[in-house]
Amino acid sequence: MLYSHPYGNVFYRTMNHPRPMISHGEGIYLYDESGTRYIDGSGGPLVVNVGHGRTEIVEAMSKQATAAAYVHAIMFTSEPLETYAAELAAVVSMPEPRFYFLSSGSEVVEGAIKLARQIQIARGEEKRHIVLSRWQSYHGMTLGALAVSGRAALRAPYLDMFHDVPHIPTPYTYRYPATGIELANRLEEAIEAYGAENIAGFIAEPLSGASLGAAPAPDDYWPRIREICDQYGVLLIADEVLVGMGRTGKWWALNHWNVAPDIMVTSKGTASGYFPLGLIAAKGEDVEQIRLKLGDFNHGGTFSHHAVGAAAGLATLRILQREKLVDNSAAMGIVLEHALREQLGEHPHVGDIRGRGLFWGIELVENRNTKKPFAQDKGIARRVWNRAFDMGLVIYYSTGCADGKNGDVIMLGPPLIIDASQIEEMVGILRNALYAELGG
Repeated sequence: MLYSHPYGNVFYRTMNHPRPMISHGEGIYLYDESGTRYIDGSGGPLVVNVGHGRTEIVEAMSKQATAAAYVHAIMFTSEPLETYAAELAAVVSMPEPRFYFLSSGSEVVEGAIKLARQIQIARGEEKRHIVLSRWQSYHGMTLGALAVSGRAALRAPYLDMFHDVPHIPTPYTYRYPATGIELANRLEEAIEAYGAENIAGFIAEPLSGASLGAAPAPDDYWPRIREICDQYGVLLIADEVLVGMGRTGKWWALNHWNVAPDIMVTSKGTASGYFPLGLIAAKGEDVEQIRLKLGDFNHGGTFSHHAVGAAAGLATLRILQREKLVDNSAAMGIVLEHALREQLGEHPHVGDIRGRGLFWGIELVENRNTKKPFAQDKGIARRVWNRAFDMGLVIYYSTGCADGKNGDVIMLGPPLIIDASQIEEMVGILRNALYAELGG
């Protein structure tokens, strides 16, 4: 197997992990230069929603790049940008949405925080500047996104470099049982503690992402959150970077609870990895108020509103619609849940299996009766990840879910094109990897 040279000129994302040289991808599979096939069981980091090798996306990008590769957003617009925004509006649960296009999840979170502040200023609420968030959350690696993130290990080196914000507990009923109402009321307590007149917004993942591995909130949680935000004039910001664009079996994860946000961000599946693309969605009335009161949204980016990115996003959106991949995510999610529970549910170190649609997390524990996590230094999740990789399956993993330091989660989030037979193969490999690494 051909691996990249560990001492070359690339500053690698992970520096102590040799990696195969990928030759090409097709559907849910990746192939390296030796011909080894990998099932992309996590779509990278939950990115490749419509699968690898989609030539129509490449052709759409090539067509726009040939016509005009870069169009400065301050001076011009482009046909794919206008068409993409119009077609997106039909699938977003928001009145007359407006879309601000950027290049990553971190960027759109930064933009959403700034947007919440500026909406409040435009409303005459100049004191509202605090954006509340939740512990055990993840919103990005830029400093503003880290400030609202609640993942201790990622925040630790930079705590002195950003202005921190108040955090409340995240729903994680596997370890901390509570009703949704009880959990949501912690938001109300925080608003009252810091003064409603100071709170601009509340940002949260509708379904917990990498930090907690698809941990869902109780069904009464999100309606109560919406009620609290309305009561106190707080803008609800939905971080759908990971769970949007059909990943959970609905276009947006908040759709499961019939709750609409004031601001929404998404990125990972927006262009399915073919182009770095993210977006902020806001209500038309709020954007119009900024235009009338402030003139412009005080934000920007060299590669914002990118014409080639819009072409990639539009082609991806049309594939999702034409092939009914959101419906497939819901249907195959049922198949995936059944396969996980049947093949992994009795393993002595599988503590919890949770998720929706085609995003599932498996929490690994030392003792499933007491829910005691493995110690961090055992590196359990990484070991299972490595074992699965060696068997030809790409999965996702994270650590620290139990207490910020200990706790192991492995995750699946395959392309939404996956079928039942491929799910059985994927889960079978994961089962073999789990038993090979942990016994049982």
